[in-house]
Amino acid sequence: MVFVNSIFSWFMKKRIHQIELFMKYPHDVQEEWFHALIESAQNTEWGKFYDYKSIFTIQQFQERIPIQNYDTLKPFIERMLNGEQNILWPSEIKWFAKSSGTTSDRSKFIPVSEESLEECHFKGGKDMLSIYCNNRPNNQMFTGKGLVLGGSHQVNQLNHDCFYGDLSAVLIKNLPIWAEYYRTPDMSIALMDNYELKLDKMAEATIKENVTSISGVPTWTIVLAKKILELTGKKNLMEVWPNLELYVHGAVNFGPYREQFRQLIPNNEMYYLETYNASEGFFGIQDQENSEDLLLMLDYGIFYEFISMEHFCEENPKTYLLGEVELGKNYAIVISTNGGLWRYMIGDTVKFTSISPYRIKITGRTKHFINAFGEEVIIDNAEKALTAACLKTGAKVKDYTACPIYFKGEEVGGHEWLIEFEKQPSNLACFVEELDDTLRAVNSDYDAKRFKNMALMPPLVHNLPKETFYNWLKAKDKLGGQHKVPRLANDRTYVDEILALVKMG
Repeated sequence: MVFVNSIFSWFMKKRIHQIELFMKYPHDVQEEWFHALIESAQNTEWGKFYDYKSIFTIQQFQERIPIQNYDTLKPFIERMLNGEQNILWPSEIKWFAKSSGTTSDRSKFIPVSEESLEECHFKGGKDMLSIYCNNRPNNQMFTGKGLVLGGSHQVNQLNHDCFYGDLSAVLIKNLPIWAEYYRTPDMSIALMDNYELKLDKMAEATIKENVTSISGVPTWTIVLAKKILELTGKKNLMEVWPNLELYVHGAVNFGPYREQFRQLIPNNEMYYLETYNASEGFFGIQDQENSEDLLLMLDYGIFYEFISMEHFCEENPKTYLLGEVELGKNYAIVISTNGGLWRYMIGDTVKFTSISPYRIKITGRTKHFINAFGEEVIIDNAEKALTAACLKTGAKVKDYTACPIYFKGEEVGGHEWLIEFEKQPSNLACFVEELDDTLRAVNSDYDAKRFKNMALMPPLVHNLPKETFYNWLKAKDKLGGQHKVPRLANDRTYVDEILALVKMG
């Protein structure tokens, strides 16, 4: 196994040279991909409608094709779901990644082409390992197995030739045979759709393995870890898996969970690596061990544009290319891909922390913010405020959501927070005060509205009973790594539902 580990590590590090090339020549690489995508789709129904054969420049592309979202592409995707081909992309589309992104009832079905599987999703997974092997040349990861904690993996057949499932299901079903040997649990457990039962089976199966890496959303990884410790009677995961060395995470901000993982994995040499991937594509990897910024991956068959959030609500907002973005500004991401998504807004917002090379930090969602009174609070603000409040009071947040309190009579508005603590704050009033103070420090619009309580009163924080969010997700049949608690909302739907559940129970 040591010899095999050396071979795998050498092979993975060979890719680093290509990564360095797109870091050095980002604009050339992006322009090459733009022309390759346009040429590939010329004879599709979409390409003929917009006359891709006469598009020679990025400017022509931007002028001719409107910005898209799922609703505008949905009629085309529904035809593809019924088996029609050559609609948005020329190669056969047999797989669709079912995505909800949030806990909303509406599902999206994202087409997954052979090219997007191989050149984007799988390539991103291999690059993640390449970067790790390059940063940790003495790693022993391939001497054991990787525990992969995905979503609720049920695969469904649409018709004779088409299938759908969450992204992790699609990837698992299409992995090469050799990859199955290096992952755990086996497919019979990984593809279970009952998530509660699957967690139990996963705990029972994986404690017998030599697990060297874990991949999964922090919230569900913690749930699994607690089951494993309860089952084994061990104090921490290092006692269960002494060779554990890598944790790969994504989907939610890791900051609020960092201290919990330090206790679960008391190893100063443990490597934490963040990725940014979604049903629509694989976008970023944390390439520096001592920085949480994500390297924007530019050679995955994705052409990037960005909309400044200052102009996001305009009817036809200007999009910016990589060479036009500015550091520290919030941008919505627009992608054109080798899966047939054209000028498609994925709903995430980022800010650039570096432009040589291009590195980003995820700041939130275009729809996940609170701006009921002009305060423009985004997830990045909320996470910073919660982190500061936890540090001051010794608390650990497990999950949270927040929404506006609207004006009522003579009362001013405010924000209502539902927080489930893993560890209670030493003083809840102090926690709330620090939360408020930090929000005022990081967001001048919020601070202005809070001045003398003129437009916003101090935050109203509910300390929720344990398992509240778990029970809420379960009641909505939304258990699993694909489903996350919506952090911020500009209406009261989620908060009112959860408060009603707490009142009932």
